[in-house]
Amino acid sequence: MAQQENQLDREILSCSICVDLLKDPVTTVCGHSFCKSCINTHWDKEEEKGSYSCPQCRETFTPRPVLGKNTMLADLVEELKKTGLQDAPADHCYPGPGDVACDVCTGRKWKALKSCLNCLASYCEKHLQPHLQSAAFKKHKLVEPSEKLQENICSRHDEVMKMFCRTDQQCICYLCSMDEHKDHNIVSAAAERTERQRELGLRRQTIQQRVQDTEKDVKLLQQEEEAVNGSADKAVEDSEEIFTELIRLLEKRSSDVKQQIRSQQETEVSRVRELQERLEQEITELKRKDHELKQLSDTEDHNQFLHNYPSLSPLSESTHSSSIRIHPLRNFEDVRAAVSQVRGRLHDILSETETETLQIVSQVDVLLRQPEPQTRADFLKYSQEITLDPNTANRRLLLSEGNRKVTHMREDQSYSNHPDRFTGWRQVLSRESLTGRCYWEVEMEVGIWGVDVAVTYKNIRRAGGSHECRFGLNDKSWSFYCGINSYSFNYNSIKTPVSGPLSSRVGVYLDHSAGVLSFYSVSDTMTLLHRVQTTFTQPLYAGVMVYICGSIEFCKLK
Repeated sequence: MAQQENQLDREILSCSICVDLLKDPVTTVCGHSFCKSCINTHWDKEEEKGSYSCPQCRETFTPRPVLGKNTMLADLVEELKKTGLQDAPADHCYPGPGDVACDVCTGRKWKALKSCLNCLASYCEKHLQPHLQSAAFKKHKLVEPSEKLQENICSRHDEVMKMFCRTDQQCICYLCSMDEHKDHNIVSAAAERTERQRELGLRRQTIQQRVQDTEKDVKLLQQEEEAVNGSADKAVEDSEEIFTELIRLLEKRSSDVKQQIRSQQETEVSRVRELQERLEQEITELKRKDHELKQLSDTEDHNQFLHNYPSLSPLSESTHSSSIRIHPLRNFEDVRAAVSQVRGRLHDILSETETETLQIVSQVDVLLRQPEPQTRADFLKYSQEITLDPNTANRRLLLSEGNRKVTHMREDQSYSNHPDRFTGWRQVLSRESLTGRCYWEVEMEVGIWGVDVAVTYKNIRRAGGSHECRFGLNDKSWSFYCGINSYSFNYNSIKTPVSGPLSSRVGVYLDHSAGVLSFYSVSDTMTLLHRVQTTFTQPLYAGVMVYICGSIEFCKLK
């Protein structure tokens, strides 16, 4: 309790300029007390302005007040000194390496707790109080202490730079906007920060997604390494057992096969480990970049953010495809089968067996990927029959041809109420969920405004006309727009123009596990219009949106 009382006494009897106990205390007209030398030094600096302000409440005086000693305060200070109250604050109140000093303190300065972007000054605990208590400072922006506040001042006009010139990509003051930057594209620094923050967030999402995808691939490779080793060990064991029965005649051949298997095993494991190491290095680099972006993202000073933003290093392309494919491990098992088959034909086909066995071993290829279809005949192997779900159809859509064709109508259709129905947008979903590899085609009459061919998760919102309900304007759906003379792709409200031959028929290819979604223009030949590489976390459903006078039919391909 005594310690708390001493601390309270110190706060009452301290000079807000030097933050020490009052020495030769004087009191201004506004009622605040200071050391006589501190307030005189402060007012000496304001001599040229012709007015004098209180450092604590900012009240101004004209002419310069004549100050007399406050004898009561002086007596109190002396009395408290006798009771053990110390003159100096604790060492942790003073700035150390890397700290920012208070701009108001005179003499030995205290460590600043906050910087003000409006005042362009930093304040210690004592001098920060007006900003925390006075309504006059309510709208001031307080940030962590910074030594770079002066970089917010325009070197030409000596004004705070609160605007950003997008034409010249630099921070400017309001005078610059009326001078050399006149007629340029100018916004507030806060608005530009918001835009760059959004871009930064998208970049971080990309990095984080790549980290997740790569970590999955690393785990898959770790599992595959164990499988390769296990399969190879089993093949060696079985081969040795068979060759042992042949005693001396197969002794040499057994050794040859064993050596070839081990050699191929080493080759495959080496490939897997090499790729695994590259992926782990990429994860480390991506996380480092993400940390760098987070540091910039957390910067509270708009100008510092915009100053450092252009120096960000571009995100390098991934060194691998995020959808690794693994061959089923059957090749080493085939070694045993091959050896077993030749056991009864030992004397006649011994030389042939050597070639056959070693060839099978060499065919082990863990990382061989399944190729995507190349011709329309290849795509048709994965054809998926699509029928539309009447319970999801907007009331302005008419379904026909066995629920495979949908047409935009001018009048509402007499559909019953259903929670799955789209009420705002002219959209409808398929009955079938889509996983694995799927391919389908639609025949379109685009009408006045065109049509959208889409895939979506089932949990897309149905009621209302918000972005959460419309294909391509959220993170639950992917939409390909087909207009009279143009294409575009939409995902999460990001529109990507697409060029390619216009056709009334569009093919859609989905490899759900590989995260591949492709759109093709179908005529005499197939032309790739747009390809998406992502990660699908739920089964997908085909969907279409039909504008005025348009119609779409899901084609029968079998």
